[in-house]
Amino acid sequence: MSDRRSTPPKSQNSLGDISVLYVSALMRAAEAEGANSAELASRFQLDHQTLTSPEARISIPRFMRLGHAAINETGNRALGLRMGALSRPVDAGIAGLAGETASTAGAAISTLIRFVLLTSRNSRGTPTVWPEIRQAQFYSIRPYNGFNYFVVDSVLAAWTQFLRTVTGRYDVLERVTIEYRSIGQDDLFESWFRCPVQFGATKNSLTVRQDIWESASQQAQPAMHEKLTELCERELQQIRRGWTMGDRVKNLLTPLFRGETPSLETIAMKLGVAPWTLQRQLAAEGTGFRELMDETRKQLARDYIRETETSLAEIAWLLGFANPAAFHKAYRRWFSLSPGEHRKRIRHS
Repeated sequence: MSDRRSTPPKSQNSLGDISVLYVSALMRAAEAEGANSAELASRFQLDHQTLTSPEARISIPRFMRLGHAAINETGNRALGLRMGALSRPVDAGIAGLAGETASTAGAAISTLIRFVLLTSRNSRGTPTVWPEIRQAQFYSIRPYNGFNYFVVDSVLAAWTQFLRTVTGRYDVLERVTIEYRSIGQDDLFESWFRCPVQFGATKNSLTVRQDIWESASQQAQPAMHEKLTELCERELQQIRRGWTMGDRVKNLLTPLFRGETPSLETIAMKLGVAPWTLQRQLAAEGTGFRELMDETRKQLARDYIRETETSLAEIAWLLGFANPAAFHKAYRRWFSLSPGEHRKRIRHS
């Protein structure tokens, strides 16, 4: 394994990054809808070497801007569904291949999502599977806007297509829920997913039909599944082994910031250690909980201002500040200018 995979690079975009395997799927969808994928790639400085490297990643904001540009180019607001329809298990890397060879559809989707960190890292959270209710959940990416609707669409559609691939069945879902409010395409979404779709829900999720969850995978291969799962586990452990306790704390902080300030006790509970143990381990690394919280907020604030069109009030909420004024004060302390002034300078340059 390379050192790049074993330790989270400090230069990574704090909002997260995603494998170019997904970028290639997006490009296929854009091309299928009439866009010039080569021109899109050139506009976003994605050369052939990058797009064909299994290790290459781009930042989540860059991926969102690319998707937004592709939607404008094609005129298809539901491009995420097209992307999902054209996705293949291999587009999720070895996690997709490991899932494809599982014994049942439920085990297949569970395997795919279990190893999602191998191909994407997002500050908003991590997808989750709840086998007892046959449900796969995708984290919230509020506030929603024209740049990130397609991310939810493409993920839920890709999971659905994955289930269709391994079962050879088309009607695989019982229900779909989507957090963002309806944008007037309800009939299209219900037709594509072949089940009721609820917009404005409390979570992004797929509920798989009972018979589908338990059905045998057409791609099942026990020996290969065991081999690929072991490989995924080793890569996942290699990634996490390089994390310091500070890295683990920062990874947990970001999804919890929304509208509030997470406490030391909350983070310690999630890590399965006592608060005083967490403080001692952080001190041994030459840092502390408050310092990590401030550093995480600073990195996120910089990337939100530089990489997104998110409003200042929304950024303040996403970073857990009590109000926009508190965010402005902290931003001036970090960068010696206001967030609005910083954004103007970036746009001008």
